[in-house]
Amino acid sequence: MAENITGFQDYLKKELENTKGIYVPVRAGFLRRLLIRRTACKNLHPNPEDEFCIPTIGPNSGIISKYSQDFRRFGTRSSVEHDVEPLTVDKIRPSGYLILNGHHRWAAAIMTGQRSLPIRIVDLPMEEDIQKMLQRSRSDRRVTLDLDEVVFRSMDDGPVEKLPFFLRVRYRQRLRLGIPALFRFLNDKGYDIWVYSANYYSFKQIQALFMLYQTRVTGVVTGTGGKGRLGAAVHERLKKSVSEQYPTTIHIDARGIVKVDSRYKTYEEYPVKETGAQWSQEIMNLIGELDKHE
Repeated sequence: MAENITGFQDYLKKELENTKGIYVPVRAGFLRRLLIRRTACKNLHPNPEDEFCIPTIGPNSGIISKYSQDFRRFGTRSSVEHDVEPLTVDKIRPSGYLILNGHHRWAAAIMTGQRSLPIRIVDLPMEEDIQKMLQRSRSDRRVTLDLDEVVFRSMDDGPVEKLPFFLRVRYRQRLRLGIPALFRFLNDKGYDIWVYSANYYSFKQIQALFMLYQTRVTGVVTGTGGKGRLGAAVHERLKKSVSEQYPTTIHIDARGIVKVDSRYKTYEEYPVKETGAQWSQEIMNLIGELDKHE
């Protein structure tokens, strides 16, 4: 295909023209996500909302050059599978996959004549998924937490909740110690719990992970870092729906909580001192005090 960056840019432009207004994300399904680990490069399509596809920003020829050198050095398919990080992709209709992360690897593969690439398929929530989550809400107040900054934790960062060994392969994320207790406390207090992440996690897999800890989570929104993935109009509709459903939101992070009242456009901050095993208890104490004052 394209043998230089100029040729690739022509190829990219043609790809974007061919897919514009045609391709839409669809549910991949558990078995597809589990079994499909590789696909032909011709089945991969660039994301028009990604900076890579915006002429004034990308692609970065230096990054493509580095990956191209790696592909030429690997030589064999087995080496490529072992050394190249899988592209994160979303299943789309009518065919193939939309690239969410890995455009420069895809470009290098095209330029060096690779026929296929390793992939990781994720199911990101679409508008109808988030609207269904809102319909399942049980309260007019909610709590929000960032999965990567607050909920998930490596064993090197501090104490974590345990999972049986046979589940650790499928669910590699570990919950911060005390998160299930905190979530049950919030459920008992009548809060809906929404977790989110800028990273590309399959939202149903995250829901299943919390079920293992016997906790109830109303909303899971992942891939929020994908610029414009849902579109500006969809974003505004969802923002309005959430605001109407939840006049009060409490955002929990590692440093404390922020209580936001969307009706009066006000917020209050409450810091916590504890960062270790007693962090969740201090958060519970703070929210308990707020409920008393209400």
